[in-house]
Amino acid sequence: MSPSPGQPPDEPFDGEPGERPGRRGRLGEMVLLFLKLGTIAFGGPAAHIAMMHSEVVRRRGWLDEQRFVDLIGATNLIPGPNSTELAIHLGYDRARWKGLLAAGACFILPAALIVGVLAWAYLRYGGTPAAEGLLYGIKPVVIGIIAQALFSLLRTAVRGPLPALVAAAALVAYFAGINELAILAAGGLIVVLVRTRPYRYFTGRGPRSAAVLPLLVAGQPHFTDPTGGQLAQLFLNLLKIGAVLYGSGYVLLAFLRGDFVARLGWISQTQLIDAVSIGQFTPGPVFTTATFVGYLVAGLPGAVLATVAIFLPSFCLVALLTRITDRLRRATWSAALLDGVNATALALMAGVSYQLARTALVDPLTVALTLVTLVLLWRTRLNSGWLIAAGAAVGLAHTFLYVA
Repeated sequence: MSPSPGQPPDEPFDGEPGERPGRRGRLGEMVLLFLKLGTIAFGGPAAHIAMMHSEVVRRRGWLDEQRFVDLIGATNLIPGPNSTELAIHLGYDRARWKGLLAAGACFILPAALIVGVLAWAYLRYGGTPAAEGLLYGIKPVVIGIIAQALFSLLRTAVRGPLPALVAAAALVAYFAGINELAILAAGGLIVVLVRTRPYRYFTGRGPRSAAVLPLLVAGQPHFTDPTGGQLAQLFLNLLKIGAVLYGSGYVLLAFLRGDFVARLGWISQTQLIDAVSIGQFTPGPVFTTATFVGYLVAGLPGAVLATVAIFLPSFCLVALLTRITDRLRRATWSAALLDGVNATALALMAGVSYQLARTALVDPLTVALTLVTLVLLWRTRLNSGWLIAAGAAVGLAHTFLYVA
């Protein structure tokens, strides 16, 4: 008997033949997988999504391509860090509410710990550790992982001329500098208008109810004394940012600058740039930049509160969204919306990947690393973690030989 939509599949799984994992086994799998991904997932949201695809679709077969693409589309409908929200969705899909909490927490925790240690070193030694050699080798491997995932996902998300045209237009709009959220909304709306007859919903001849996506909106907190209740203010400011922020790490930079540099004056412009650089360099969610800022403002308690505050809305929004994700695919209008958002989101992912590739592929060796990664992913089911480790080793060796 096949599972109903949204139910985690019973098989296949990584284990002995004939053995089936129970709910507890699924939770253990989630913890191990997302702890690993939180430790090795360099390269930003596009790379994170590609690695999750490699692990849960290609290697483990926990869900199919269409379900994975639909979950990507669902995360694009709400604010917050997309790859973290996808991890939370995947946890719920596999092990329900415990999986939801475990997958999200385990994906965030390694990055938060690494950023916390770097923040301590930053304050103690007045600088951030350099790791150009590691990044030299890791970035090309990440580009290969993203390219493989994009090819696989596009075959599922872009089926037919309409999604293909929407994706192409979205890519052009992205390179023209149009706001990502506007592109996403336009892509979804175009497919809805073409595939459905919207007037039916206003004349009483269409469905009388429709799924409504919840949106958490938090107001701007205001304190007259910037020293009184500092931890509470830090928490509320970052809770607000996590609840309303759409877009890339550069949008996060704008929010953090407005609150902590311009309005409160708790950190300097240079410290903010260093914080964002650390968030970009370390594995896992870019939003762990907030961990760094929290440590600069109030030490370890500030780092913990900042991390909880900026990610808490994602857990809440995904928990609400799980109630209607399956229904989105069933209704005509919402299925059209999801198809449009899916095609547009993957086009945006392709645009970001192209820009990353321009900075990562700088010589024949880095191009070769990307090509080898693509071949290995195409011909084998090799764990992406080994590929990243190999890239890091090549990068360190290149740096050592170059310096020597």
